[in-house]
Amino acid sequence: MRDDDTIVALSSGAVPSGVAVIRLSGPQAGPVLSEMLGALPAPRQLKLADIRIAGETLDRGLVAWMPGPQSFTGEDCAELQVHGSPAVVRVLLRKLSSQPGIRLAEAGEFTRRAFENGKLDLVEAQGLGDLIEAETENQRALAYARMEGGLTRQVEGWREQLLDLRAEIEAQIDFSDEGDVGALPAGFGAEVAALRDAVAAVLATRGQGRILRSGFRVVLAGPPNAGKSSLLNALSRSDAAIVSDEPGTTRDLKEVPLDIRGQLVILVDSAGIRDTTSKAEAIGVERARQAILSADQVLWLRAPDVEPAGDEPDPGAETDRRAPVIVVGTKSDLGAVTGADLTVSVSTGAGIDALLDQLYEASGAGSVQASELLVSHERDREALEAAAISLHQVADHLESSELAAEDLRQASFALERLLGRMDAESVLDRLFSAFCIGK
Repeated sequence: MRDDDTIVALSSGAVPSGVAVIRLSGPQAGPVLSEMLGALPAPRQLKLADIRIAGETLDRGLVAWMPGPQSFTGEDCAELQVHGSPAVVRVLLRKLSSQPGIRLAEAGEFTRRAFENGKLDLVEAQGLGDLIEAETENQRALAYARMEGGLTRQVEGWREQLLDLRAEIEAQIDFSDEGDVGALPAGFGAEVAALRDAVAAVLATRGQGRILRSGFRVVLAGPPNAGKSSLLNALSRSDAAIVSDEPGTTRDLKEVPLDIRGQLVILVDSAGIRDTTSKAEAIGVERARQAILSADQVLWLRAPDVEPAGDEPDPGAETDRRAPVIVVGTKSDLGAVTGADLTVSVSTGAGIDALLDQLYEASGAGSVQASELLVSHERDREALEAAAISLHQVADHLESSELAAEDLRQASFALERLLGRMDAESVLDRLFSAFCIGK
């Protein structure tokens, strides 16, 4: 792979479709477009034209010419909006990629070139990837804010503060033998503490950011025949899970995504928890327990007129106390449910909407603005935690300018890595390979 190659790819959805967008980026984009049309069209204006290669007219469509650096990648770019026929797309990609200096793009290569040419930093690039994959309104708002630089602006502000603090302390180190450089200002430690608290405050939102981006995980748990699979089907309005009167039929985890008022909620059906001699069922029970440990919310299901048995697992004991547990009485149309926080009936639909409302409120989506949450990736957490730890250590090293200066440098490096200015090549390869080919 050469950086001076021109790359080409289908950048729109799968064909057949009404319109297909083919994108080129690199030094050959201009010459190939000029040969195709006879002359380059006006920059950043759509032109209706015949698409001709080697004297053969292949289609008729809209063409856009975007010379660098005012383009998505920062390079010369061209886009062809043609009919979304598999045959049209196939012949155009084949003929364009056979031209000298032009090849098919790899996954995420357009976005990577934008990153390497300074059009996006790594945080913004991740936001673009999230936006492409967004399925709910909260995911869209969260991704768009990230792509538009919400977290980047915050991090850049912290970097500027760190540069000022480092300048003060490093000046003392470098010129400590000169009379015009004295001790650190009295408020130096307070400035560092304020910066540390600002980073910690943003870091504290990571849990809600993760939920909005990746979904609120709700595990349906309880003893066999408590109605877990039936409730999963009722909440998702589908036949996603097999329902049977025979206990122990659910052996594996079944995940179903829901969009509740723009919030992604992931329902997880699990095996009934009980002691069993069946090896297959025992594996399912263990997987259920592991799912409970990683849940954001546990719905512990209990059938009507059944007192909690002496050997029935305690809902709280089955969790790590992180996930709230709600006891849901099922089959309420058949009788009273002992010890339930709320009751539902799959047969009549009673309580289903109330339970969906409960899940939405429990997710926290109703109390936050997705566009205001800055931290949603594991990379965010790692970088900001590293910066916060380094800033916390400064307070212990104020008597040693060299150690305090090193702490501030480490905090700066953590923020630089978050923006992608110090990432290793392997990290970039892994990140951009997750993008689709045309992006």
